Amino acid sequence: MRPLTKFKSSYLLAIASVIIAIPVAAQKPNFGSVSLAPGFASSAGRVTGYTGGSYSLSTISNRDRNNNSCIGFGDTNPDHIIKLERDFTRLKVQVDSGGNDTTLVIQGPKDNIVACGDDSGNSKDASVEGTKWQSGTYRVWVGTINAGEKHKYTLSVTE
Repeated sequence: MRPLTKFKSSYLLAIASVIIAIPVAAQKPNFGSVSLAPGFASSAGRVTGYTGGSYSLSTISNRDRNNNSCIGFGDTNPDHIIKLERDFTRLKVQVDSGGNDTTLVIQGPKDNIVACGDDSGNSKDASVEGTKWQSGTYRVWVGTINAGEKHKYTLSVTE
């Protein structure tokens, strides 16, 4: 391959990567956003929505930073945006859909997959609990194990 052709190919690949990444970064949430700082009121960390969709959430990532599987089906757009104003030592994100089989995918600052969750304890509802949450914008998808299932839920974020 000639140097000029190699340069053109690399240049085109870089441009295509940027164009593809722009829609992901600009995605609007289906059900709104919250902004949280340490010591937030419990009501500030509570939002509602509906599951539904046939987009495989494993397309976002197969595994999270702890090697948990990212599974379920939801919408291509995130359901919620959570903005952390500062770093948090510990956070728990929990779905309450009345016991339906829900899943969670949380994509954090700089598009890193922070956490994926499925069943929690004796419940089929998903939750994620972790430490060292960096300040920044997190995109949250609430999914279901089976494509197209529609369930009303409350998503709670607690310290």
